[in-house]
Formats: sequence, C-alpha cells, structure tokens
Amino acid sequence: VTYRATNFFPPSGRDVISINPQTGEIRLTGALDFEEVSMFDFRIEARDKGIPPLSGHCKVVVEVVDVND
Repeated sequence: VTYRATNFFPPSGRDVISINPQTGEIRLTGALDFEEVSMFDFRIEARDKGIPPLSGHCKVVVEVVDVND
C-alpha cells in the first residue's frame, strides 16, 4: 500500500505537512503559526498494488492552537 496527501486547504499546507508514502505517517516539516493559519484540511489516499489497483481515502483536519492564549 502507498499513501499520498492531496487537496490541501489552504494550499500552503503542502509546505508544512508531509506523508511517508510507505507507512502513511504524517509529519510537520515546518513551524505552524496560529496567526497565519488556524486549520489545515487535506485528504490521504491509500492505494494498493493490485491489478487493477484499489484505493481508499480519508479526510484529515489539523487544528492549530495558539499556545499564548
């Protein structure tokens, strides 16, 4: 099974969120700032290597909390 992230909202999420294509582990690759973006919304697609390949997807929402409040 391979994994990929798609349909980022806002599109800047591509710059700070990554997914390991073999394990599906989601990681931050940059700092998040509540004042800039308070929430990221994206989809994860999992696809097998069958013939024909089958896939499934889920929605992920990351809420950024302001630690100063």
